[in-house]
Amino acid sequence: MKNIDTEFSLTAVPSSYRNGFWKTLVVMLGLTFFSASMWSGGELGQGLSFIQFIAIVLAGNLILGAYTGLLAYMAAKTGLSTHLLARYAFGEKGSYLASFLLAFTQIGWFGVGTAMFAIPVQKVTGIDIYILIGIAGILMTFTAFFGMKALAIISFIAVPLIALLGGTSVLKATESLGGVQGLLQYEPAETMSLAVALTICIGSFISAGTLTPDFTRFARKKRSAVVATVVAFFIGNTLMFLFGAVGSVATGQADISEVMFMQNLILPAIIVLGLNIWTTNDNALYASGLGLSNITKIAKHKIVIFNGIIGTLGAMWLYNNFVGFLTILGSALPPIGAILLADFFILRRGHYRAFHEMTFTAINWIALFSWGTGIAAATLLPGIPPINALIGAAVTHVVVTKLVASAKEKEVILTNTEKVGQ
Repeated sequence: MKNIDTEFSLTAVPSSYRNGFWKTLVVMLGLTFFSASMWSGGELGQGLSFIQFIAIVLAGNLILGAYTGLLAYMAAKTGLSTHLLARYAFGEKGSYLASFLLAFTQIGWFGVGTAMFAIPVQKVTGIDIYILIGIAGILMTFTAFFGMKALAIISFIAVPLIALLGGTSVLKATESLGGVQGLLQYEPAETMSLAVALTICIGSFISAGTLTPDFTRFARKKRSAVVATVVAFFIGNTLMFLFGAVGSVATGQADISEVMFMQNLILPAIIVLGLNIWTTNDNALYASGLGLSNITKIAKHKIVIFNGIIGTLGAMWLYNNFVGFLTILGSALPPIGAILLADFFILRRGHYRAFHEMTFTAINWIALFSWGTGIAAATLLPGIPPINALIGAAVTHVVVTKLVASAKEKEVILTNTEKVGQ
């Protein structure tokens, strides 16, 4: 009997393998409950008043929620991953660019998370940091190998524990500031512009957000996929930013492991943050495996091992260049998701022909041009780079596609007219 790829790396997920709302929600919460978001929250906490912080996080999550919710709808309707959806907009070989960029960034997140786990453990145990990174990388890669079922189990364990630990940290931090009133009256020594703050808020998760279809394609109903995704981003991302920001305000440290150390929470933090990082790292490896599977046509579970090795080897470099990494994500990735959304909802009016019936063009140069335009808009135009990237890429893709189609239609009419005249 032929083995079935139960992760459906290169095909649509059939209805018999779809999941209900709660399983989808647990997986998406595991994705959004990421310790690196606490780090980003810590950066915001040191540059904003608490009222400004709340406004930025709500605005950022509103944008992320809309973005990821629409992608979740596409995935649940088609049963396709981000990388297979990209074939419709970019062409088969054109989708390789999207897959490579998304896979590369997820491997990078895996490295950041692995280092974030190893560093506090090294402080407590004195074990060499690179030995700890190696052990953590191997264990996380091992569970990612088993796919969606392993992701759901680990997320089910980690999500409530991280919420409990983060809540304890916030209570300790608030008490040290003189209560809620002291927290509300906090003013940073050096202020951060709201544009930079919103860029950090959106950029910290735009990479994972673009890969939402990789997980929600298993949802049984479109509404379940959308609701689970939006709820997960608002709950998970908001709490992670809040935990990081309040601890940062109280201690002056943006690194959540430093905050936990100063609050005498480092031992439970090692266990709980370790589980939390594990969930998101497994999601990162899972998504990166699907991306490279689209390019190589090799099954996802085999690619995962290679990606885990690369991410582990580069862990410390990625950890030490975290802000620069966010800058890259903020400009290069949003255009991909924007083009997918514009192609599906505007140009195709919410309907794609079944994947197995499609014969894809090799490269859609309009999509690649639109992607470059989105990056240029993020880099050169004033405002919020990720938003500029989304709007620039989507508008360009729709406008240029319609202009080219109109030009071809006129050319056909002229050709037919000339034939009649002859």
